[in-house]
Amino acid sequence: MSSAAFYLKASQLLLADGFSQGYLRIEQGYITAIETTPSRNLPMQDCSDGMLCPGFIDIQVNGGGGALFNTTPSVESLATIFAAHQQYGTTSMLPTVITDDLTVMQQAADAVAAARAKQMVGIIGIHFEGPHLAQAKRGCHPQHYLRPLTAAEMTLYCRQDLGVVMLTLAPETVPVEQITALTAAGVIVSLGHSNAGSAQILPAIAAGASCVTHLYNGMSNLTSREPGLVGTALADPRLYCGIIFDGEHLHPLSAQIAYQMKGEQRLILVTDAMSPVGTAQQEFNFAGGRVTRQGMKLTNSEGSLAGSVLDMASAVRYAVRQLEIDCASALRMASNTPARLLGLPQLGQIKVGGRADLVWLTSALEVRQTWVAGLAS
Repeated sequence: MSSAAFYLKASQLLLADGFSQGYLRIEQGYITAIETTPSRNLPMQDCSDGMLCPGFIDIQVNGGGGALFNTTPSVESLATIFAAHQQYGTTSMLPTVITDDLTVMQQAADAVAAARAKQMVGIIGIHFEGPHLAQAKRGCHPQHYLRPLTAAEMTLYCRQDLGVVMLTLAPETVPVEQITALTAAGVIVSLGHSNAGSAQILPAIAAGASCVTHLYNGMSNLTSREPGLVGTALADPRLYCGIIFDGEHLHPLSAQIAYQMKGEQRLILVTDAMSPVGTAQQEFNFAGGRVTRQGMKLTNSEGSLAGSVLDMASAVRYAVRQLEIDCASALRMASNTPARLLGLPQLGQIKVGGRADLVWLTSALEVRQTWVAGLAS
């Protein structure tokens, strides 16, 4: 956290009610004033060329910088992954553990706890994507690790030293009583990799499930007589939906339908990023097999999509350029909306009292600089 006080000058400053001109006063890592004219004689950085926005919050990050969290669940790996994504505007993330052995999950949790104890910037918690998923919709998740939720996993998810804990599960594999216990303990339950019908999904939502993991991908489809997880997610106003805007995971029309149904208040841009992000890496090992990159597409030996090489700035650009989503709305889906899901009011918006997690973008939505708790990248 930066202790020195300074100003950032912006001609386009994204506030709650839209873009405005202004000066941000940053002190001790927080925004202490938003002024039309500087009231104090402090150092100033001019960010007038472009726009100053809240830093991006990515709730699903498997890897980056050549590191994959499952493969190397360590503090050093977390630092590598975050550095790879920070250059694309991410200022907070949930490092994500894909379905794996309990020991790997515990090692990953220990790494996150150690990083947070060291006050490592950017690491706000952990996302366990699996292993309580449906075989029929497992995607690239290794089949031999899929399993019910036992007392050992419940203990892991309810640890108090991990920050935000998010768990993706299939509602047909986890009893409602366990979902209730998880949400009562503060775990954010997200539904995904599921072949469930609405009769199984709605009780999970009533029990506290609040999100859907990578909407459309790895889930039961909308049909005329069964809405499935896709239809239930689109229709139910209680649910947030993560979505991967990389041009590979879904058709542009499907993306537009999601935005029309959920809007910026409930749609969250995520990357589901794997190790190649920020590198020229073309292949890597995962779950005992080989994942190959072709452009923006990652596939395993079975032909399943295996995460992405997406970054948050690219997701925002896709929303604006390809889907013609309003720029402010796209930026909020990368910042304020995930902050609200995670219950982190000091993040995700530029406001007095908010943490100075910021991204300076060019008019073409390319990242020029980021700040995390007032510290410049």
